[in-house]
Amino acid sequence: MRNKLTKVIITALALFTLSLLITSCAGDSSSPTATVGRKAPDFTLPDLDGESVSLSGFSGRPLLVNFWNTGCPPCRHEMPYLDEVYDEQQDTELVMLIVNIGESSATIRDFLQDNDLSLPVIIDTDGAVARTYGLSGIPTTFFIDGDGIIESRVIGAFPSKEVIDIRLSEIMH
Repeated sequence: MRNKLTKVIITALALFTLSLLITSCAGDSSSPTATVGRKAPDFTLPDLDGESVSLSGFSGRPLLVNFWNTGCPPCRHEMPYLDEVYDEQQDTELVMLIVNIGESSATIRDFLQDNDLSLPVIIDTDGAVARTYGLSGIPTTFFIDGDGIIESRVIGAFPSKEVIDIRLSEIMH
């Protein structure tokens, strides 16, 4: 009983923190620089091992950039679809950057392990990149072509892998 209560409290705190991050993203009075038809803003974030990953390091390659959090039910719903795409596309030019907002590497690792996911996750600890990208909610996914131009933005969870594949066809050449 005590363990269950602890889990509920931790989940509630995580959701509260996430809502603060999202609110700060939505409430940012400056206009986001990540808009369809424009160059994607560069960023550098740590991966789960603490190594720096920069968007600009993948110049010339199409990118799928997904913002999420483990406390978000729609995010959890779409993760298996994203993981399946990642598994299929590992030997292609596509780069997938799965950006977790506001959680520790331990929480993320546990989630990935518990759900048998192999996605490469990077961490936006303070939500700064999420604010730059003007998120109004999560999950949000950006499809960026090889020239670094944002071709589309999808707010909400993907209902299937096939829907992701359709979006990918817009940026893969």
